[in-house]
Amino acid sequence: MGRVQGKVAIVTGAAKGIGAATAAVLAREGAKIVCTDLDEQGGQAVADEIANAGGEAIFKRHDVVDESQWEAAVVLAEERFGGLHILVNNAGIAPEGGPIEEKTLASWRRTIEIDLDSVFLGCKHGIRTIKKHTSKGGAGGSIINISSILGLVGQPNASDYNAAKGGVRLLTKSAALECAEAGYNIRVNSVHPGYIDTPLVRDALNRGVVQGQAVGPNEMRELLIMLHPVGRLGIAEEIANAVLFLSSEESSFMTGSELVADGGYTSR
Repeated sequence: MGRVQGKVAIVTGAAKGIGAATAAVLAREGAKIVCTDLDEQGGQAVADEIANAGGEAIFKRHDVVDESQWEAAVVLAEERFGGLHILVNNAGIAPEGGPIEEKTLASWRRTIEIDLDSVFLGCKHGIRTIKKHTSKGGAGGSIINISSILGLVGQPNASDYNAAKGGVRLLTKSAALECAEAGYNIRVNSVHPGYIDTPLVRDALNRGVVQGQAVGPNEMRELLIMLHPVGRLGIAEEIANAVLFLSSEESSFMTGSELVADGGYTSR
């Protein structure tokens, strides 16, 4: 207990899945949490659950592609909790699949905006705020960007998602170098989950967009399980624990790194 005691964190996409699990784990280990999401009911429920368990959390409705709302989110963290030390850029979408030759420019841009532009905005305003609380010898800061195994390897019919998550990977490295060279005492790392049993993945299975296979959701699930050498999909808490490690001082020598938690998917 207490691995991030006294730190303040913003977790985007906190209403469900990896975001909800991450908010809960960070709160359990002593952080004060600003949970953000477009889903007001779900996000407030997560914040309430943390508070009921003895933690400190508030919810803010947050469109992660709106820069003014990023500005408001970091200000809220400072006003309510006195600072900002941890930012988890988790919000994102799993877009409709399809070959490049049939993909519309509008759908491409929507995926890039939500899955990559939002991370740029988070890093921009996260760094601006966190450095005020870390560069003068305070507790170290940490930005964790949730990418994907599809930021490391390609997949047919997922060109927009591949491009966005690959962009998150290299944006992370650039931000890490900038923070290190500026002496901000902020580490920036990416997490690359395999397929995790979350509402996002279940929705993708139901839409038949994974691996470009035209089969039903049950068959799709079995296909995905076979692609993970450990023989199952991941659970959200396993990714949350990876985020906790990167948020804590236990990972103090890691920046610009890729933490892959994929059940062996990318090892083949």
